[in-house]
Order: sequence, then structure tokens, then C-alpha cells
Amino acid sequence: MNYIVAKTAPGIISPHVLALGRWFLAGLILAFIARSELWQERQSTLNSWKQYLVLGSLGMLICGAWVYWAAETTTAINIALIYAASPVLITLGAVIGLKESFSWRQSLGVVIALLGVLHVVVKGQWAALSQVVWVFGDGLVVIAMVAWAAYALLLKKWASPLSSTARLAATCFAGSLVLLPLAITEWAATEHAGWSDSASLLVVAAAVFPGVGAYWAYGFCQKTLGASRVATSLYLGPLYGGLVAWLFLGETLGWHHAVGAAFILPGIYLASQKAAAGSSDQM
Repeated sequence: MNYIVAKTAPGIISPHVLALGRWFLAGLILAFIARSELWQERQSTLNSWKQYLVLGSLGMLICGAWVYWAAETTTAINIALIYAASPVLITLGAVIGLKESFSWRQSLGVVIALLGVLHVVVKGQWAALSQVVWVFGDGLVVIAMVAWAAYALLLKKWASPLSSTARLAATCFAGSLVLLPLAITEWAATEHAGWSDSASLLVVAAAVFPGVGAYWAYGFCQKTLGASRVATSLYLGPLYGGLVAWLFLGETLGWHHAVGAAFILPGIYLASQKAAAGSSDQM
């Protein structure tokens, strides 16, 4: 869904304004749900304000506004290709930095799932990789991909008394604070005809689906299962993207989706299996 928002936004709403609207609205929704908990934990949350600013900068500014910015000059296929590397970075960081256990069987699952993702992204035409042209926007996506890995790892490293819902609400507001001056500057410098219904629709869509829904689910699962095992769920993105494009944009599903799923789903299954303590295939 976020790829569709990113590619639809140019000419309708600028990147930092869209990101600010997305995350402030998401923060309001989440804060309303977790209002009692946020009030009870207000002091501990304020004491950790530096952590929330870092998480907000990584997850809402760089992984939010900069991806929208990148979409002005790069293609959806390039964004998907680059982001396909993020689970590998998260897995490596979790194993090395967080000392999470990860077996060779799980590593094989990561590789198999990655092959499935690439097959979907290039639509089964592997020769298309040699024709991909890299532009400025791709550099922004590379930075965003690294920032997402850092966000996921720090979310696990920095323990919090808050639930996934309350913690994401606090992070949304911190990210909104970081985005606010940039959005104001961008709005003042951009020629626009005023706010439109299309802009409102994009903000709501981005806030509800890839905002509240995706980030909350990821944070909850990571807190329960660990960063390395949950990272491989990101490989489902191209499959979801294909289904969304089919349902809402009228695009057709092809055999490359089926073949990709035949790699991605077993790969995720292998990667999500918990490594047995003392196992000989443990990394």
C-alpha cells in the first residue's frame, strides 16, 4: 500500500507534508486507544524522549518522508529491490548486535525468501536487472533501508514498559516533531493550489494501513518473536503489493507472483523456526 501512496503522491502532496500528516494522524489514533496507559507511563515516556526522537527520525522521517521523496525520481521496482535487502541487515544486526540465535536452516530460509522476492519484483524477467537505471532517489531508498534496519534493531534493544500500541503512539508524535519544521519549510517553498480531497485521502490511507496497521503489527511481533525472525515477514511485501494492485488498481496477477510465493512462503517458514538451544546448526 505504501508503494502505491508513494507513486500517487507527486503533484498532489509533497513528501514531508504527507509524512507529517500520516504519522500525526496515526499518533492520534493510537494515543486514543492507549490513552490510559500513556497517562500512567507519562513520566517514563518523557524520560526516554531522546530514544523516541531517534526512533521517530529513523522510522517516520527517513523511512517515511524520504521514501516519498525518492518516489519522485525512482521507480517502484527500484524501491522494492533495495528494500528487499532490509531483512538481511536486520537479521545480521540481531545475530551480531543483539546476540539472537539464528540457525543455518533459518539462514537458508532467508535466502530462499529473498530469491522469491526478487522473482516477483522483476516479474520473472531476470534479465531486467541489467536494465535497471539507478538515480538520486535510489540513494534515498538505500538510506531508508538502512534506517529501517536500525529502527527495528533499536526497537528491540531499547526495552520499554509500554505496550506496542502506546510505544508506537509516542514514536509517532516524536517523529511528527522532527517532521514539522521540514514540512512547514517544504509547504512554503512548494507551488501548490491548496489542499485537495486527494491529498486528504492519501494521508488517511498512509496513516491507517502502512502506518498504524503495519508498524503496530511489526512492533508487536518483534517484541514477541525477536528481530531476526520477524524481519523475514517483510518479504511478504511484494506479494501483498501485487494483491493490492490487483484489487484496487486493476493490475493483473501473473505467474511470477505464484512462483515468487512458492519461494517466499517456505522461506519464511524456515526462517521463522526457532533455533533449538545447543543445536549444531546454530550460528
